[in-house]
Amino acid sequence: MEVDLVIAGAAEIFTAAPDVGSLTPPAGGGVAVDDGLIVAIGDISGYRGRRTIAADGCVVMPGFVDAHTHVVFGGSRSAEYAAKVAGWPVPEGAASGIVGTMRQTRAATAGELLAAAAARVAEMVAHGTTTLEAKTGYGLSVEAEEKLLAVHEGLAGLTPATVVTTYLGAHAVDPDADRTRWVDEIVTQVGEVGAAGRALFNDVYCDVGYFSLAETERIARAGMAVGLPLRMHLDAYSHTGAAALTADLPAASADHLNYTTDAELRALGEAGVVGVAIPVLEYAVAHPAPLDPRRVRDAGMTLALATDICPGAWNTSMQLVVAMACRTGGLTVAEALTAATHGSAVSLGMGDVIGSLEVGKRADLLVLDVPSHEDVAYRIGRNSVRDVIKDGRVIAGDPH
Repeated sequence: MEVDLVIAGAAEIFTAAPDVGSLTPPAGGGVAVDDGLIVAIGDISGYRGRRTIAADGCVVMPGFVDAHTHVVFGGSRSAEYAAKVAGWPVPEGAASGIVGTMRQTRAATAGELLAAAAARVAEMVAHGTTTLEAKTGYGLSVEAEEKLLAVHEGLAGLTPATVVTTYLGAHAVDPDADRTRWVDEIVTQVGEVGAAGRALFNDVYCDVGYFSLAETERIARAGMAVGLPLRMHLDAYSHTGAAALTADLPAASADHLNYTTDAELRALGEAGVVGVAIPVLEYAVAHPAPLDPRRVRDAGMTLALATDICPGAWNTSMQLVVAMACRTGGLTVAEALTAATHGSAVSLGMGDVIGSLEVGKRADLLVLDVPSHEDVAYRIGRNSVRDVIKDGRVIAGDPH
C-alpha cells in the first residue's frame, strides 16, 4: 500500500501508549503515515512511502506536548536571576517578579512580543515540542491582556506547532490597580474571551499574595460558564485548600502542587484532574519544597510535565525537563517521557488525538539520533532530536 510517509529502520519505537511503552520493531520496521495520521506501527513491510525517512539506529517517539508555558512576555529578568543565584540583592531598577515583567510587556509593541515569542517557539520545536499550551498573564490590565491575546493569535500562524491559548488574567494584581476592580474586570474579560472562542482554557494563580480561594472560585466559574475549562496554579508556595475546589469543578489540570496533601492529590485523581509537574522552574527558583512527581502518580493522577518557560525559568527544552524529572524527581525515563507526551496531551483534552504513537492518531512524532529512549535523560543538556514531524510533515531537522 502506498502512503505519504514511511519512517523505516528504527532501533526502537517509544509509543507512550498505555500498556505498550517501548517497542523493538522488526528489521526495517518503523511507522507509516498517510493523510497526516499514523496508519501502522512496528511492522510496516506492507507499506511503500511516497517519501521515506531512514531512521536506522534511531528512536522514534511522539512529539513533546508542553502543558504549561508563559512563552509570550516582554523583556528579560536576567539581572534578577544573576543576582539571586549569587546571593546578592537584585539591582535597583532591574525587572523583578511578575510585576517587573508586566511593565516590560506593556512597554513592548505587539509586533515585538510576537517576534520574541516566535523565536522561543522555534527553539521549542527544534527540541521536539509539537504542541504547547501558552498563557496570557503578563498584561494585568484589560488592554494589555487584549494585546497578549492578539499576539497568541498571531503566534499560531507563525509556527507549525499547535498553540493552545489559555487566558490568565488572574496571574497577579498590578500594585497600582484596585484589586476588587481588577477581579471584576477579569470576570468580564474571561466571559468575552470564552464567548469569542479566543482561548481554550482559563487559569487562576491561587496562592498567598495572588488570588484568594473566593476570588479563584468566582473567576473559575465565570470561565466555565462560557465553556472554558480551568487550569490551576495550585499550592505553589503555600497550602491554600484550593484542591477541593479544583476537584469539585473539576479542573482540567492542577499545576505546581508543591504543598498539596496526599489526600488532596487522591481526591484530584478521583476527579480526573491531571497533575502538572514543572521541575526546571523549581530548579531555577531554588524552590524550598520541590514536588515529588511520584506522589502525583501514586495518588492516581495522570502526570504531565512542562517547561513553564517564563522570565523566571527560561527553558525551551522538554528534553531537559525529562532529564530533571528523572534525576530530581525519581521517575523512570519511560515514566517521564510518557508524562511529557501522553500525560500532557490528556491535560489539554487532546489525549485521543496526540501524545502517543497509536494507529489513527495524528502523526506528530520525533526521530532521535540516539539508540534508546533512556538516552534522552542520560545525555543531559543535549538536543537528541534529529527530525520533527507534525501532522505527517517534516517541520524541523534534516529535509532528506
